[in-house]
Amino acid sequence: MLARPVSIVFATLLTLVAATSSAAGTDAPSLYAEHCASCHGAGRLGGIGPALLPENLGRLKREEAIATIRDGRVASQMPGFRDKLSTEQITQLAGLIYAPLPQVPRWDMADIRGSHVAHVKPGEKLSDKPVFNADPLNLFVVVEVGDHHATLLDGDRFEPILRFPTRFALHGGPKFSPDGRYVYFGSRDGWVSKFDIYNLKYVAEIRAGINMRNIAVSSDGRYVLAGNYLPHTLVVLDATDLSPLKIIAVQDDAGKSSRVSAVYDAAPRKSFIAALKDIPEVWEIPYDAKAEPIYPGLVHDYRMGEALAAKGPFPVRRIRLDDYLDDFLFDQSYEHLIGAARNGNNGQVVNLIVGRKIADVDLPGLPHLGSGITWDYKETTVLATPNLKEGMVTVIDMKTWKTIKHIKTLGPGFFMRSHENTPYAWVDAMMSPASKDAIQIIDKRTLELVKTLKPAPGQTAAHTEFTRDGKYALVSIWEMDGALVVYDAATFKEIKRLPMKKPSGKYNVYNKITRSEGTSH
Repeated sequence: MLARPVSIVFATLLTLVAATSSAAGTDAPSLYAEHCASCHGAGRLGGIGPALLPENLGRLKREEAIATIRDGRVASQMPGFRDKLSTEQITQLAGLIYAPLPQVPRWDMADIRGSHVAHVKPGEKLSDKPVFNADPLNLFVVVEVGDHHATLLDGDRFEPILRFPTRFALHGGPKFSPDGRYVYFGSRDGWVSKFDIYNLKYVAEIRAGINMRNIAVSSDGRYVLAGNYLPHTLVVLDATDLSPLKIIAVQDDAGKSSRVSAVYDAAPRKSFIAALKDIPEVWEIPYDAKAEPIYPGLVHDYRMGEALAAKGPFPVRRIRLDDYLDDFLFDQSYEHLIGAARNGNNGQVVNLIVGRKIADVDLPGLPHLGSGITWDYKETTVLATPNLKEGMVTVIDMKTWKTIKHIKTLGPGFFMRSHENTPYAWVDAMMSPASKDAIQIIDKRTLELVKTLKPAPGQTAAHTEFTRDGKYALVSIWEMDGALVVYDAATFKEIKRLPMKKPSGKYNVYNKITRSEGTSH
């Protein structure tokens, strides 16, 4: 199993280079060079310790960083600098690591290849069957961000099978191979890790970027796509051993580059879909060798040789939009995606077949479509999305793209989940200081709130996920001394509670690989 690296301990924000101090100056760059560069890189891009850039430290408040530098972190390799640096010097260092770099950093193919780690030795034999006694399709991978671990949980007995370390600050949710044997993790620091669930060990790791949004795994199990904030790239990896296959520069026709907002697999289309943060486009990237050729620009008749197809493998089909997309969800056919930007009250419906926007959607506030779900309602199919800014769930008719209802909730929420075998949808209010401890339950048949649960009064409750059969719902108590709370999905009665370190999300293998309408894809 993977040995616990320094990089997974967030307490390694700044590590002493040597026991003795040099006569270096006291300005922030000199302090960084003396005390930090050996672990975090001369350019703050990371090494054995995480990258120290504002994009990578988004979840850490500056005062928390100052406290970590000053006091260190228990049970880690991070010492306190209280006796070595003055309050002013510590504040200077904190200011430096939150300052943006003057230009977008590079992370090229040589850097990516040089970071590759193989955890399976040549010739090592791995079992083709699970080495544990549990239903491999009713397992949960629980991400515990409190101390950068993951727990593999038996979804029948609700007992841990293994708790193992992860890279620092996982982001975007783990993704599974089509058969559910392997789980792939992506971290804020750009690390992609492949874990063999059957054998309870890591297979390989590679750093695909400096600041990464999320990853996607192709429906044929052959490729992993990483979408980066820094640098502005998409990176295609061989899913077998995570070796890099291609870097795709993310830029428009005029050369303007963009961060990647999100990447997902559109399984029925055998392609990846990428939303871009700074360019009003969505990209479709086929990974099927038999995919139709992509012809950039307007073509009257490609059979007449009027245009040249985009070069493959992994050519880019650009779909130009009226506005930017921060996140999105697919309909169940994967013919449409519904996305929204962070700066407006409208969403966009994009038809992937014709390659253009076909409708606007009324989405006030700050919808979190990446956590949206769909279900059959009366004579139509609806999508429902929580809202990061306002206390409501918006329900949209997916035939007319009109709003059916705004369901008022106790406060802004982040996650919404359901299952095909339950008539209820569960939504949190974790973005509301006053109601962060509430989980509210909506009857999908009536679009009415029917129950409010408070798993731990005063503590943040978030991210529901269901067992394979939909009989049980698991809720996170998102605190350092948190827990996973198991509920009967029909009676809403608590069944079991498992202590965990700030469990952020939990992901059921079967629901993910079958693309359940009640969970994110």
